[in-house]
Amino acid sequence: MLLGLDLPSVFGFFFHSAPNSTQQYSPPALSVPFVFPSAMLFQLLSAALLASTARSAALTPGFTLPSCSSRETLVIGSATVNADGFERPAITVNGKFPSPLIKANKGEGFSLNVVNKLTDPSMNRATSIHWHGLFMQGTSFADGAAFVTQCPIAPGHSYLYDFQTKGQAGTFWYHAHLDLQTCDGLRGPLIIYDRADPYRKLYDVDDESTVITLSDWLHYTTRNLPFPPIFSSVLFNGLGRFAGGPLSPLAVTTVSRGLRYRMRLINIACDPNFIFGIEGHSMTIIEVDGVSHQPYVVDSLRILVGQRYSFILNANQKVDNYWMRAIPSYANTATVNGTNSAILRYVGAPNKEPTSAFDVVASTKKPLVETALAPLVPTPAPGIPQLGKADVNLNLAIQVDIEAARYSLGGASYVPPSMPVLLQLLSGASSVDELMPKGSYYSLPKNKVIEITIPGGDDPGAPHPMHLHGHNFHVIRSAGSDKLNFVNPPIRDVVSTGTSADNVTIRFVTDNSGPWFLHCHVDFHLSVGLAVVLAEDIPSIRNTKAPKAWQELCPIYDAVPSSEL
Repeated sequence: MLLGLDLPSVFGFFFHSAPNSTQQYSPPALSVPFVFPSAMLFQLLSAALLASTARSAALTPGFTLPSCSSRETLVIGSATVNADGFERPAITVNGKFPSPLIKANKGEGFSLNVVNKLTDPSMNRATSIHWHGLFMQGTSFADGAAFVTQCPIAPGHSYLYDFQTKGQAGTFWYHAHLDLQTCDGLRGPLIIYDRADPYRKLYDVDDESTVITLSDWLHYTTRNLPFPPIFSSVLFNGLGRFAGGPLSPLAVTTVSRGLRYRMRLINIACDPNFIFGIEGHSMTIIEVDGVSHQPYVVDSLRILVGQRYSFILNANQKVDNYWMRAIPSYANTATVNGTNSAILRYVGAPNKEPTSAFDVVASTKKPLVETALAPLVPTPAPGIPQLGKADVNLNLAIQVDIEAARYSLGGASYVPPSMPVLLQLLSGASSVDELMPKGSYYSLPKNKVIEITIPGGDDPGAPHPMHLHGHNFHVIRSAGSDKLNFVNPPIRDVVSTGTSADNVTIRFVTDNSGPWFLHCHVDFHLSVGLAVVLAEDIPSIRNTKAPKAWQELCPIYDAVPSSEL
């Protein structure tokens, strides 16, 4: 339930056109800045006064993301923050905004105690956190998808997310997985470092300073959405500027000439995808969504919500300041006065902004094309190398009903059940037929090859970034291409559906039992039905040993009056 949200209005607005994820495009003209009515401004100021008195992190040029280990207590609270020159209440983690980078080494376990101290009624006060890209092998109860694998954590309560990562390493992130809570700030990077990284000799620096998060930022909380509910600015590591706003501090990434940097780029937005590039520098892609890929040199890339790329940046230019740009797929696409921008600053360069008019879209000569990506370790797609010859073949067309303000996937519009799917299975449900409306789920057998095709439709909200929990997958047919690749296709966990001309196809093996969410990672689209649950290996799910604290989540949550959530 999205309190205070007029779904037909927001739904109609978020049918924004966006280009194919593998092609260049010309950004639309600068939108007229949205002017807040005085009543809305008063409402926002009142909400700010109701926010927690916790102090937000000091945000200054050159700000490095705060960080913590994989064994921490994460206190989820709220504070008034100023990310782009405009103050508003936001969600904090351990009193920090933006949320801290969680760091671990390959093979280390995670033990993250999430304590819910949310009290601001202008935002959702329950919470649930998903660890994006981590498979949760044998611990689906720690996946964090509200009403799929758990009940939300009620205000004033806590839950320990305790899980292993089974040899995974790379660039991941974490975020709220309840309603639109991510948009209020509960999102941050999660990096698993590999001491035996096969690319270790290609870079000299890989630390907090080389992580770049891109996000959209609203000037209102998600329970006080005005119309149109357009985002106001793009943030790099929690800093940005909005059109017509003050020259607030920009994020600065500092490099030393002659060194090579492993940059980790993450789109943690609620909605837009971005064209990203760095003035005067190429980028050598080496990782895609937590999987090492063969080196691939580009000068720009499109990154959809939830996607991640590691690239090598060679600091081989003259000592100076250079623009980093992230042009969103809609809204304000200009870079006037440093909007949609951050700074790459060489040690020894003056403490000032670049003076060039760097246009990442117009200047690109080598944009990233998904079909050019190939895993470092050649990995054929599983199953018979012919379309439609997997053990289970699903065709999940995306459809939109503007009048009803709903999306559907495979003919069904997803509505969260009142009891989490995992809990229902553990409670003795014989099949998913008893849990959810037909079409909102698929029961998948163990150790089988699954092929999912998502045909492009007449949908102005495309491209959709489709994310699968519990797995990554082989992209055997990418957006922007009609060619099939069964030999060594890209492996990732978020794929673009492209446009109406596309027919994206993925494959994976059901080797990880659990009820896994497949959904659009545009939060507004997920909230109106663009999702499905894949119940994988139900007999093994029933053998899951969920901790007592997990079993207590639903009774505690159900006992809280809706007015306090």
